Amino acid sequence: MAVWFSADPHFGHENAIRFCNRPYASAEEMDAHILGRYRARVQPNDDFWILVDFAVGKVTNQERERLRQLFEQIPGKKHLITGNHDRPWVRRLQWDSVRDMAEILVDGRRVFLCHYPMITFPGARRKALQLFGHVHNNWQGTRNSVNVGVDVWDFQPVSLPEIEQRARMLPVNQYWDAVEPGCSL
Repeated sequence: MAVWFSADPHFGHENAIRFCNRPYASAEEMDAHILGRYRARVQPNDDFWILVDFAVGKVTNQERERLRQLFEQIPGKKHLITGNHDRPWVRRLQWDSVRDMAEILVDGRRVFLCHYPMITFPGARRKALQLFGHVHNNWQGTRNSVNVGVDVWDFQPVSLPEIEQRARMLPVNQYWDAVEPGCSL
């Protein structure tokens, strides 16, 4: 069983294409491509943490049904970390868990999950890693707080080793010494 992470697919959201400079002609094309990328990596018994915005919030009943069917095609045990666009109908999909934030252990590494980037978080002083979305392609993060959004990971889910590799290349947060004095990264 593997553990995967992603954020901000914005399924069905035409404006995400323009706002994030996504290379798609339509929301349907975007949805199909991201779903394909998810299905290429995530296996049925894997844990898949989506630090959402899963879909645009205001949609028709017909669009909700299309997005529900798309959701059902995503493999793995799906865990929702709610985002700012996740309306009640998104939270009512058949997620294996729904939380605002979560702290999990992956291969011995403490990982704190939130849709939003954080300067400090539980376990930060003990080499924990915070994963987030929300900012799309505006910021990749820092050495201990990494963006797992589709816009900065070629629209595919990522594993902890891939995230850790990128984290080593990111800068230390400029506020780290002020909020966590005495902690080196």
